[in-house]
Amino acid sequence: MSHKINKTKKKIKKEILEKVSIFYESNKNSEQFIPGKSIIHYAGRVYDDKELSKLVEAALEFWLTAGRFAKQFEEGLARFLGIKYCMLTNSGSSANLLAVSGLTSSKLGNKTLQSGDEIITTACCFPTTLAPIIQNNLVPVFIDVDLGTYNIQAEKIERAISKKTKGLFIAHALGNPANILRIMKIVKKYNLWLIEDNCDALGAKYNEKYTGTFGHLSTSSFYPAHHITTGEGGAVLTDDVALKKILSSFRDWGRDCWCDSGRDNTCGKRFRCKMGKLPFGYDHKYIYSHIGYNLKLTDMQAAIGIEQLRKLPFFLRKRKENFNILYKGLRKYEDFLILPKQEQLAQPSWFCFPITVREKVGFRRQDLVSFLEKAKIQTRLIFAGNILRQPAFQDIRCRIVGGLKNSDIIMTNSFFIGIYPKLGHKEMAYILDKFHSFFRLR
Repeated sequence: MSHKINKTKKKIKKEILEKVSIFYESNKNSEQFIPGKSIIHYAGRVYDDKELSKLVEAALEFWLTAGRFAKQFEEGLARFLGIKYCMLTNSGSSANLLAVSGLTSSKLGNKTLQSGDEIITTACCFPTTLAPIIQNNLVPVFIDVDLGTYNIQAEKIERAISKKTKGLFIAHALGNPANILRIMKIVKKYNLWLIEDNCDALGAKYNEKYTGTFGHLSTSSFYPAHHITTGEGGAVLTDDVALKKILSSFRDWGRDCWCDSGRDNTCGKRFRCKMGKLPFGYDHKYIYSHIGYNLKLTDMQAAIGIEQLRKLPFFLRKRKENFNILYKGLRKYEDFLILPKQEQLAQPSWFCFPITVREKVGFRRQDLVSFLEKAKIQTRLIFAGNILRQPAFQDIRCRIVGGLKNSDIIMTNSFFIGIYPKLGHKEMAYILDKFHSFFRLR
């Protein structure tokens, strides 16, 4: 009887998934690009019936929390980057929080981050790169970034190191790799922690090695604007098994047990350990060795990620193609605009196309941005600009080394436009035509 029921269930499931594909084909957006009327978004979801089918398959299983699809996505992302461990989270911001919080674990001994320790970073950043440093009562030490690359001025890092410096939290800005080899030399020389914020840079390489694989920890984001999406979602990655266990604990309520959800006693310690002031044999599933959170991804989100990861090579090629079209077309305006730059050994995986309006060129960023927006071309500022000028961060405890002149210029003069894979040659040609129109009017 059970065999017959299973056969029926498989048949129904197959029919449902076939109908999902039919639904996608009948419902997919076939709208043609109409210059001046269609909005050219700066980013967006790119998917097909494969993501929808996988999402429905996960929904039919109704596991809801992290399960087999999460495990498959974790293994796939780790394999793509060539790194041992991947822990999915509910956002890239949560991944950043976990990465910093994990380094405060007492299990790290004399390497544990303590209240008042310093972390070197940049003020030109996304807020949730900085927030975990403050939330863990650590002190950010700010170094300026270079115009064009938007990355940390690596040559100033050693000057910023003090007796309290314990680590660096470095973003590969907008998909453009920082000078990670120089940074790694400093990390090793001073025995510092390194976290790579790789949220905007999935697929980028430096010296033929993927960013996000150099540091002790790295983070990824799968928000819809990023290289692949699960809607909300992120990940922390590491090659260190001890850090993997610590990060998993912080992510999973702070519990000491590392057994997967729904599986009991794979750790072999369930009723056989003594920790803290607890009685011997207290259920290991309910022993908490860290003050943690619940920051897991759902299986339905992970299911989408599996199919997105398969498309990643195409996404990377398309982003590069669109970037090159814009770069070639805008080079004639370099007397007015600072175009993107990269390190010699860098192979960017551009998140967007960043532009900085030069000083004293007869127009302001707002003039160009307003012109593009009126033409239905979406623009975005480079996140928080100099974040120390943002209301929430004005009075934080910090150190600044060497000034933040470029971060201020970025705050007033920089913006970006989209190059995401859904944009084709017609959209790129239209963007360039509007830039040409703007400069003809100058």
